[in-house]
Amino acid sequence: MSDYNRVKECLEKNGEVMIKLDTGDKIELHKHNVKFEDSSNEIVVDSGTETIWIDGSKIAYYWIHKEGFEK
Repeated sequence: MSDYNRVKECLEKNGEVMIKLDTGDKIELHKHNVKFEDSSNEIVVDSGTETIWIDGSKIAYYWIHKEGFEK
């Protein structure tokens, strides 16, 4: 399974997910403003003032952050 598909599943499950691209850029994705274009493996983010297209193959890693998470 590709990182694109894993991020898609993680976002569906958790409502938000952080991704880091191979360029070093970090982006927080939210379920309410993100679409996944499966035909091109692009993640489309509507930030309200601009639309951002992210190449799913450029994802270096992803994670979720949980405030108040106890070890």
